[in-house]
Amino acid sequence: MAVSITQSDPLLGVEIRHLVALATIARTGSFSAAARELGYAQSAISQQIATLEKAAGHRLLERPGGPRPVSLTQAGRLVLQHAEAINARLGAVRADLEGLASGEAGRLRVGVFQSASARMAPTVLPAFRAEWPNIELTLHNMNDMPELELAVMAGELDVAFCELGGLSPDLDSRELLVDPFVLVVAATDPLAARAAVTWDDLRDRNRVGYPGRDACSVQIASALAGHGVHSPVVFEIDDNLTLQRLVGAGLGVGVMASLAVEETTEQNTATVPFASDTRINRRIGLVWHRDRYRSPAAIGFTEIAERVLTTASTAHSA
Repeated sequence: MAVSITQSDPLLGVEIRHLVALATIARTGSFSAAARELGYAQSAISQQIATLEKAAGHRLLERPGGPRPVSLTQAGRLVLQHAEAINARLGAVRADLEGLASGEAGRLRVGVFQSASARMAPTVLPAFRAEWPNIELTLHNMNDMPELELAVMAGELDVAFCELGGLSPDLDSRELLVDPFVLVVAATDPLAARAAVTWDDLRDRNRVGYPGRDACSVQIASALAGHGVHSPVVFEIDDNLTLQRLVGAGLGVGVMASLAVEETTEQNTATVPFASDTRINRRIGLVWHRDRYRSPAAIGFTEIAERVLTTASTAHSA
């Protein structure tokens, strides 16, 4: 008697809707909420999970009953990781098909973070619009770098400005510029008169910093630890201008990427570079999905950004 392919490997009988059901239940905490969101009867969601559990050979969900939320088992958490990845790739397929259909008169979704939107986008966007006037261009601001990366991988963004380094292997990138970190101090601070500083100048100085999960915060903490310097963060803030104002008010020093520094006098601050032998930088570039279809507009945006920012950087250096 012939053996079906699903009998030899039960996982091959799993459908995307089964995985989407699991991910939705994990997020909403109940079968009923997942059913409402997905437009199914609750019994249909239960059947989909039962099919998935049978194929996996493990219980994936703990069902406590009553008002208590449904939770994932260890096996459920494992399957959920793959379910989310598959769902993200499905979103990428959808975005690819839309991009292919739209051609040169479609849309381009660009992800940015705070300093990129304030200092880079105003330079790049006008140049892009001049060369691609029929493209509907939208900007999506996200402060969290992993969030930007996930949005690109899920097909929610076509391209994004990101800090490079440690990117997912699913992403490809083009470096645009190197952005050095600088010390920001109150204008009355003795360090304001220095031509350059070292990390040791921060020893035991209170610091206004970014939240601990921030990519810049991680890099700064690593540099301080590498030089054996203790500089406690007394205020955490995720807004660049507010960070400068707190420093100007005398609440601590700050370490910022130079691109993030607002070059005005109202903050009562001074910016001092680090000595070249102790300087750290962040690399900024554009990222896109390695395996996704790249529209001509997405390719054009990358080329224009590289050309415009290289020209601007050269002029600034001169």
